[in-house]
Amino acid sequence: MFEFLFKRPGDAPNGQPADAGQASAAVAASVQAEQTASRRAAQAERAKALAEDEAAAVELILQSEFADVRLAAAAHVVSQPALEQVQQAMRNTDRRVAKLMQSRLDAIRHQQAEQRQAEAAIANARKLLADEKLTPNQVAELDRLWKVIAATPALAEEFNGVRGALGQRLEDQVNLQRAALDALAAVRRVAAGQADAAELDALAEEHAKHVAASEKGALPRNLLGDFETAMSEARAKLAAQAARSAAQAGAEAEAGAAAAAADDASALQAVAGVNAANGAAHANAAGSDPAEAAGEPGAKPHAAAGAANGSAKPAEQRHAKPRDLSPAAQEAAREANKRFMATLDAMEAALAEGQLHIANDHDKALKETKTGRLSTAQADRLAHVRADLKRLGDWARWGGNVSREELVKAVEDLKGQQLAMAELAKKVGSMRERWKALDVVSGAAPKGLWERFDTACTAAYAPAAAHFKHLADERHTNAAKGQALIAEVEALQAKSAAGEPDFKALAAASQRFRQAWGRLGAIDRKEKKKLDTAFGRAMDAMLAPLENQRSIEVACREQLIEETAKLNPSDRHTLDTLRILQERWQEHAKALPLERKQEQALWQRFRAACDAIFAARKESAHAADHERRAHLHAREAICAQLEQATFSGDDKAQQAAITKALRDAASAWHASGQVPRASEPKIEARYKAAVAAVQAQGDAIRKRAGAAQANALRDKLRLAQALEAELAGANGVDAAGWDERWKALPALANEYERALHTRFASALAASAEEGKRSAYAGQLEASRAKLLQEVLRLEIVAGVDGGAEFARERLKMQVEVLQSSLKSGQKPMTQAAQFLQLCAMPALADARTATRIEQLFRRIGAEAK
Repeated sequence: MFEFLFKRPGDAPNGQPADAGQASAAVAASVQAEQTASRRAAQAERAKALAEDEAAAVELILQSEFADVRLAAAAHVVSQPALEQVQQAMRNTDRRVAKLMQSRLDAIRHQQAEQRQAEAAIANARKLLADEKLTPNQVAELDRLWKVIAATPALAEEFNGVRGALGQRLEDQVNLQRAALDALAAVRRVAAGQADAAELDALAEEHAKHVAASEKGALPRNLLGDFETAMSEARAKLAAQAARSAAQAGAEAEAGAAAAAADDASALQAVAGVNAANGAAHANAAGSDPAEAAGEPGAKPHAAAGAANGSAKPAEQRHAKPRDLSPAAQEAAREANKRFMATLDAMEAALAEGQLHIANDHDKALKETKTGRLSTAQADRLAHVRADLKRLGDWARWGGNVSREELVKAVEDLKGQQLAMAELAKKVGSMRERWKALDVVSGAAPKGLWERFDTACTAAYAPAAAHFKHLADERHTNAAKGQALIAEVEALQAKSAAGEPDFKALAAASQRFRQAWGRLGAIDRKEKKKLDTAFGRAMDAMLAPLENQRSIEVACREQLIEETAKLNPSDRHTLDTLRILQERWQEHAKALPLERKQEQALWQRFRAACDAIFAARKESAHAADHERRAHLHAREAICAQLEQATFSGDDKAQQAAITKALRDAASAWHASGQVPRASEPKIEARYKAAVAAVQAQGDAIRKRAGAAQANALRDKLRLAQALEAELAGANGVDAAGWDERWKALPALANEYERALHTRFASALAASAEEGKRSAYAGQLEASRAKLLQEVLRLEIVAGVDGGAEFARERLKMQVEVLQSSLKSGQKPMTQAAQFLQLCAMPALADARTATRIEQLFRRIGAEAK
């Protein structure tokens, strides 16, 4: 019936042999398989012998039809052209080889990209090295880019060489700036002290070297101006000293008063030169002629005296203590002076911390402050602080211009960075804010630099401006779409009001309109607020009938939830009722969907009620499972007890213990209750196996006992037959010896022991007297024929063949046995009972008869015992 399940393609139908064509096909398939195996082996040997031969590996991959051979050959393909060739050929043929080739190509391309980045960084470094104006920020940016590049050792060595040259340039710039600052400080120190023409010439020569140095572009412009100013002041002072020396030498004959006036005039000119940078005494120094102040030959003495008197009078008035001020005015002057000096202290502190804009504010406040006359020390201090302010301002302007140049360059580089529009606008805005901050700190920028920066910012921001304009157009378009959507809602509301509303269609339209409104996109804030209000009013008017119907549906859903909550979890019909309620819920949900939030809330409540019923039933099932698991553990303990049971003592004691153990195990097993259905077959099989093992022990004991009983029965039957044979003979009978031999044998079962012992005791008693012996011997001889008949009868009943010589008697006896069984109508005796009668019958038996009896014993007696 199911032969088709075991058929194979090519099998002949109905058990017929396959034809010649099928046989030849099978032979061809076998030959082809052998050829395929030989080709695979040969190609595998070729793959092993490639030895890094890439061309041969590519050829083998393209020609081989075996995937493992192609994969082994792919290990020898490393160059990019060969990898690309194999990857293109194996892309749709062998995914493993194609994936391996792609991974190697990706690694090579990544390495090439890293090499290109490294070469670009090296080219940038060489460009910076050739640039006249090198800044530390450019070198720091170069280092930052190089850190993320995995360069080859050769490129790394090349970059390190260029980077070392850049570092040397930066170091040279620093040394040059320090040397220029030291030279400026030396010039100012010489100008403040005794001027020396040789030292000034040496400083001028050193300054010329600084200006002619290769890194002269790193020197601030204000530093060069400060050096020229300081050098001019120093040389002017040197000339004044020379003129004063000449005047002193020519005027030794002049009067003391004229010489003193000339000295005062030269001192006043020196003070005016020191304060020229500050501007405090610029008016007095501008109108005096250096030659006249120095007292040139031919100058009129009274003119020198008049100049001295005119210069000394303001000094006396400035340093003289006011005598005509009231105490209150003097106190106010002191307070004003104190505030003036506090502002000067704050200005010095701001300069010390590098806060130039704060120092400028303090200087402006000092200029606007009206205070009393300053002492010479205070005036010198003010001049020194303002000189520091001017110097730091020049440095700040130079640094600001450098930062502005870098800022312009950063803005110009924004075009090629492909930034997002928002990020681009943010960066351009931050660049302008940084420019404004530099204006506050470093002063106004040059007009050309500002125009260049403004042009770069405008060009960089152009894509963002176009993008934002496009967004504005989209907002206007979205607003028009919103107006059209509102009009559609109003039209649907009018249509629903005119006829019978379709609630399901209204619900679907409501959801569609809201989704479309949510997908409108960006709209201007004011316009969006107006459109939202209009859309809300139109939707409320359209959904008014739907909301009334939904309130009815909510009441129906609430009723379903109450019915579900009232169900009894332990009732057998609860699941059917719950299934009906769930179907009703689905019908209501399909008929009219509610608002999503409301629908979800009601569904969650209904689901919670259903889950509560399922949880209660599950808890009950868990309790039953727990009880079944406890029963399972009890049955496992019963099985373990049977499996580990051991019995000691004699056979009878062991048999009794086995019987008791089996009886107790059966009682405990039936009292344990049900177990989990999944574990029931396994535990049943284990229990049966354990019971079978214990029963096997009992069967072994019974079998051993039966074998012992059978041997004892045979031995006692032979002993009784031997005693009867000796009684029939002429020899004397040793009754005591025979009795000892009988007692030496083990006891039999009650019936056999009683029957054989009676037969043995009768023979032993007859041997005590001669007359009884002869009579018993005659009785034994007379019973010989009956014994033969009983043996033959029992052989027929037991189905034992006694021999061919008894065939006639056997046939006759069979007829008699059949007739006897038909006439009597009684239940025939068992074979064991007939054998017991045979054993109890005293009669002489020859060797042949004894052999036949033992055959019957092996067939009947052994099985009975």
